[in-house]
Amino acid sequence: MILVLVETENGAASEISLETLAFARSLAAEGGGIAVRAVVVGAVEDRDALAAELGAYGAAEVHQAVGEGFASYAGAAWAAALQAIRESTRSVVVTAAGSPRGNEVLAHLAARLNVPMAANVVAFHGLAPFVVTRQVVGGAALEEMRLDQRPAVFSVAGHAWTASPVAGASPATWVETTPEVAESDLVARVVATGTKAVDHSGSLKSAKVVVGAGRGAGGADGFGAVAELAELLGGAVGVSRVVTSLGWRPHHEQVGQTGSRISPDLYVPCGISGAIQHWAGCASSKTILAINTDPEAPMMTKANYAVVGDMHEVLPAIIEELKSRGVTG
Repeated sequence: MILVLVETENGAASEISLETLAFARSLAAEGGGIAVRAVVVGAVEDRDALAAELGAYGAAEVHQAVGEGFASYAGAAWAAALQAIRESTRSVVVTAAGSPRGNEVLAHLAARLNVPMAANVVAFHGLAPFVVTRQVVGGAALEEMRLDQRPAVFSVAGHAWTASPVAGASPATWVETTPEVAESDLVARVVATGTKAVDHSGSLKSAKVVVGAGRGAGGADGFGAVAELAELLGGAVGVSRVVTSLGWRPHHEQVGQTGSRISPDLYVPCGISGAIQHWAGCASSKTILAINTDPEAPMMTKANYAVVGDMHEVLPAIIEELKSRGVTG
């Protein structure tokens, strides 16, 4: 059995959790069709809707952990619930999205079970032995890791897998359980939430297209074409660290080691040299189209496609061509 910890947003599964379910479904098929079971922790707004959604993405069952200990988030308590459900289902694989919460819970679980954990996995290679490829060094490099102990515990990197539903799938069977939670598992927990500031980075991290710009933009007024192209492509704007340091754009748009790590289908970095700190944030992009006046810039040499030219000339030409083909955003 494969257990997938599912995070929810506004009553529905998060996109990266659905991607993780799709990853687990592929792994289950490799293992001869073993069952995939989802785990949700805490209150659920609409059980039937969530059961239908998770069933559509490959979950045969949904195990909901309920109880006072799950009224608010606590990483150790969630791990205790996951451990109890894993033991009752005798699952040989436990996985979650490679989100801050997913990685924290799985780290707690791996420590409890005394097994290794692989974070931010992007692929697997058979089951005997079970070898995974994962992102390391902030996504700047890939590493193969062998998971011989059971259960195999790992998180799946965001956008490493496409979230695709199963045609004609039935709603998952719902199973409610009340795992025991020790007081020690509640020492570190969320005790209050507020709205002090709005974090806009989520849209950048989840964007399928990101149009980026660096020092080559020339100034705070040099991002018009960048924003227009991002809007035409239904994407988001991303910038390098120097741009935010100079105050040209807000920090929530920064891509890199000290900003957001992105994994879009298409990344268009314009006037960005591609220093290692920035590359750490965008290396997981599926396709990179770089635009720069310097053909030897690191970003140009690492990109799938490169255009040597001034972004202020190239971007308007791309926008004009897209509009001539009926692209309106």
